Amino acid sequence: MIQSYKQNPQVQDHYDTIIIGSGMGSLTTGAILAKEGQKVLIVERHYTAGGFTHVFKRKGYEWDVGIHYIGEVSRPKSVVKRLFDYITNGELKWADMGEVYDRIIIGDKHYDFVKGVENFKNKLKQYFPGEENAIDEYVNLVFKSTKTAQKFYMDKALPPLVSKVMGSSMRKPFYSLSDKTTYEVISSLTKNEELIKVLCGQYGDYGMTPKKSSFAMHASVAKHYFSGGSFPIGGSSRIVETVDPIIEAAGGTILISAEVDEIIIDNNKAKGVKMADGREFTADNTISGAGIMATYNKMMPSEVSQKHKLEEQVEKLERSVAHACLYIGLNGSPDELELPKTNFWIYPDDLDHDGCVDRYLDDIDQPFPVVYISFPSAKDPDFTNRYPGKSTIDIITLVPYEAFEPWSGSRWMKRGEDYDALKEKIAQRLLAELYKQLPQVQGKVDHYELSSPLTTQHFVNYDKGEIYGLEHKPDRFRQRFLQPRTPVKNLYLTGQDIVSAGVAAALFSGVLTTSAMTGKNIMKKVMA
Repeated sequence: MIQSYKQNPQVQDHYDTIIIGSGMGSLTTGAILAKEGQKVLIVERHYTAGGFTHVFKRKGYEWDVGIHYIGEVSRPKSVVKRLFDYITNGELKWADMGEVYDRIIIGDKHYDFVKGVENFKNKLKQYFPGEENAIDEYVNLVFKSTKTAQKFYMDKALPPLVSKVMGSSMRKPFYSLSDKTTYEVISSLTKNEELIKVLCGQYGDYGMTPKKSSFAMHASVAKHYFSGGSFPIGGSSRIVETVDPIIEAAGGTILISAEVDEIIIDNNKAKGVKMADGREFTADNTISGAGIMATYNKMMPSEVSQKHKLEEQVEKLERSVAHACLYIGLNGSPDELELPKTNFWIYPDDLDHDGCVDRYLDDIDQPFPVVYISFPSAKDPDFTNRYPGKSTIDIITLVPYEAFEPWSGSRWMKRGEDYDALKEKIAQRLLAELYKQLPQVQGKVDHYELSSPLTTQHFVNYDKGEIYGLEHKPDRFRQRFLQPRTPVKNLYLTGQDIVSAGVAAALFSGVLTTSAMTGKNIMKKVMA
C-alpha cells in the first residue's frame, strides 16, 4: 500500500516533476527543483525513504545502511558542504571523526590515514622511508585527476549541440588518467607493493580492485577524504528529514511503498509513471534515480527500449560487486566499550588486493579479501542521547552474488534454514575479525544480523545485490550515454550511475540533472 513519508500528504495526480527512487541523487534533484519552484513527487518502492542513506531499527538499535563517513563537509567552502547546505537549508549538521579517518590493517601491521594533505603525506613517508618522491607524485596525480573531472562532468549537463562543439576538449584531459587502472598509475611511481596496497586501502569505498578499477575513480575517493571524514549528527536519516521540508514547501511530497511498474511514454515523450497498484501520476518531466539498469530493463516500455536500442547500452555495462553487512548491537556506550571513530580496513598480508579477491571468489571459505569495520554510534555525538547505554558496529565484506543465487526468488525473512546457516557462518567469521581488533567487545554483543546480496536486491532493486551500481573500470567513463539526458523527451537520469560511486557523487548528480533539465547554472546558485 502506497504511504507518505509524512502523515496525511496532499497527493495530486499531476506534478511538475516525478522522481523514481529516493536515494541521494533523487533527494538532491528533488530539493533543487523545489527551490526552482517545482512541485515534485518522489516515489520509493521501499517502506522507508533515503535509498542507501536510510536507517533501519530493530531490537532497540538503529543502523545506518549506506553512510559510513562523508568527506569535505568539514570545509565550509567545499562544493560538497555547500551542496548539502543548499538542499537542507543548512539544517544538516556534521560531526568530525578526528585526526585518523581510516586505518589500513594488513596482517599485523597498521597504517593510519590522517586528515590534511601534508599530514597524510608525512605520515606515509614515516611508514615508507625512501618513497618520498612516489608519495608526493601520487598525491599530485590524485589532484590532477580530480581537477580534470570537473569539466568532464560539466560536459554531461551541456546542451547536445554545445557538447558537440566543446565536449571533446572538456573530456580529453580526464581520459589521460581515467583510461588507466589504479595499479597501472601507482605502480609507475613505485615498485613497493606494500605501499601500493596501502594507498589502495580504501578500494572498498568503490568496490573494485586496483588492477581493474579506473584511477579516476580511485582518485576521487582518495581526495574526497584528504580533509578527513565526518558523520551526520543524528544519523543518516537526518538527510531525508532535512530535505523533505524543502520539497514539501513547494507543494511536493515523498511516497514510500510506492513501486513504479512502468514509465508512461507517449510519442517518445515521458508523461509520468504507472504504479504497481495501477494508479497513474503524470508530470511534465520524469527522472529516474533507480539506476540505469533497473530503469531501462524494468520500467521502460519494450517498444521504446527497442526503438532506442537501450538494451545495447545496458549490455556495455557491468554491475559492481555484491556485499554482506553485519549489523551489530552492543550493551554499553561507545565510551564504555572504547569504540574508535576511525574506520578499520582489514586485509590478508600474503597477496595483493587482486590476488586476495581472486582466491576468495574461487572459494568463499578462503580469507576475506577485505573486511571494513565502521563504528557509527561512536561517530554520532547524538547517538547516546537516543540510545543510552547502547552501541552499534557495522562490518562489511565482499560476497559474490552467486553464493546466494540458489535462494533467488525466495521471500525476504523466509529463505529457509540453509540460507540462514550460510549467513550465520559468515557472521561468525566477521565477529571473529572484530574480536581480533577489539577484544573488549567480546561478550557485549546483544544482537546481530547479516544482510546478504539478496537483501540489497529486495530493497534497492539492484538485480545482483550490487552496492555501487555500475563497475568503475576505465571503459565505464567512455560510455557517453551515462548522462542525465535520455533518448526519450522529458525523461532524465540521476544518481551515482551518471557520475560515479558514493554519496558525494550522487549529490553532484542532482546538480547535473537539474542543470540539464532546466538549462540553468545550478552550481552558480549553490556556490553563491
